[in-house]
Amino acid sequence: MTRPNILFIMADQMAAPMLPLHNPSSPIKMPNLSRLAASAVVFDAAYCNSPLCAPSRFTLVSGQLPSKIGAYDNAADFPADVPTYAHYLRNLGYKTALSGKMHFCGPDQLHGYEERLTSDIYPADYGWAVNWDEPLVRQSWYHNMSSVLQAGPCVRTNQLDFDEEVVFKAQQYLFDHVRDAEPQPFCLTVSMTHPHDPYCIPKPFWDLYSDDDIELPRVQLQQQQQDPHSQRLLKVYDLWDKPLPPAKIRDARRAYFGACSYIDSNIGKLLQTLEETGLADNTVIIFSGDHGDMLGERGLWYKMHWFEMAARVPLLVYAPQQFTAKRVGAAVSTADLLPTLVELAGGTLQADLALDGRSLLGHLQGNGGHDEVFGEYMAEGSIGPLMMIRRGQHKFIYSEQDPCLLFNLHTDPDELADLSQSLEHRALFEALLAEARAKWNLPAIHQQVLASQRRRRFVAQALSRGTLKSWDHQPMVDASQQYMRNHIDLDDLERRARYPQP
Repeated sequence: MTRPNILFIMADQMAAPMLPLHNPSSPIKMPNLSRLAASAVVFDAAYCNSPLCAPSRFTLVSGQLPSKIGAYDNAADFPADVPTYAHYLRNLGYKTALSGKMHFCGPDQLHGYEERLTSDIYPADYGWAVNWDEPLVRQSWYHNMSSVLQAGPCVRTNQLDFDEEVVFKAQQYLFDHVRDAEPQPFCLTVSMTHPHDPYCIPKPFWDLYSDDDIELPRVQLQQQQQDPHSQRLLKVYDLWDKPLPPAKIRDARRAYFGACSYIDSNIGKLLQTLEETGLADNTVIIFSGDHGDMLGERGLWYKMHWFEMAARVPLLVYAPQQFTAKRVGAAVSTADLLPTLVELAGGTLQADLALDGRSLLGHLQGNGGHDEVFGEYMAEGSIGPLMMIRRGQHKFIYSEQDPCLLFNLHTDPDELADLSQSLEHRALFEALLAEARAKWNLPAIHQQVLASQRRRRFVAQALSRGTLKSWDHQPMVDASQQYMRNHIDLDDLERRARYPQP
């Protein structure tokens, strides 16, 4: 059997509970994704393993939990010797390419990808390191509420510049692949930055919705009703004692909906390119994301917590010639993608290499599989590690600094009834607490995080002085090999560049 190509499409900060992919009553218009989902295996309880960009992505590409690889926050160094799915697939003879965001921090900006077709939208240095030594100090680079207060339609943004390049370079990669005389199978990752805040989008996507389509957050809690971590987050993004105008909340959500439709339009471009190049029938398509967005639910915004809106991500696997369309309700995570991709490519995992993720192949084949996710958060708003266990109908949020939380997501999908003090659930709570303490040595992890933060703050300060040597990825283009050049036979060039060839 011919090994399949793999197209892995990612969106940034896309909250699964809001999407038509997972919520039939969603007003968000995503026809291309819905068309894919109709013939795909859709995972309705997929989670990130850390609700923040860099930690989530490092775990996604490596299949290892953040504390195992030092993926503590958005300025954490991702060690070059951590195997990723790109390393595995290259060993299997795949071409591996990344177009777009992966938020790699540190001097290695490839991590197994043979090519990066664009730079990253976020910095590769240590400037965004969290500081647990001064937990009450609000860092200048933290989120604030300007994204909400300035929400609305626009003509152009930084993020639009980025995603337009990401999709164009990805399409060009597919055209180049099909024109190659002896193409290898490819794994192309296309990672866009929408619908991440700021909440603004061009008018055609804004106009897909009216204010009547936009419900205000269903769950609204007062500051004093929030758990301690949520209260700290309100202060992190400068929302404490500063209520938002309802009209701006609606504008932010409307722009977010439009940004989801914009992502869908780009998915449509990629699908059309697969069809035009004849690659569609032998390409497995995976769609997922790095984390969600609270979007005002519970009075919270952005991510950085374990509530469903922030922690659940979209996930589907489209390979109709291999897997019957179905929906999977078991809890899985993006850490599971590495072993899944390796198996889809016909490879085997290295038994002597660390791995926390578990293959989704059983679920894809309809044979069942695991129903369990472990998560770790050690970044903005935290004063110590904040861990999560999701299994069956329950979610357990574990901390040694804050009260633990326990929810039954089947009976309480809005996570309003904390069961941690319920006598009826005392045995379950004690069992989960014992399991968490056995799995995680939180005092040791706390010290590891502090040591990493201190090293990175010192290095970042030193590297800001004198001559700047950027770690940001610089895509290289050899213009001497592009278009028409006198050292290339014109007729041969035109013939090879045309698809299909005459």
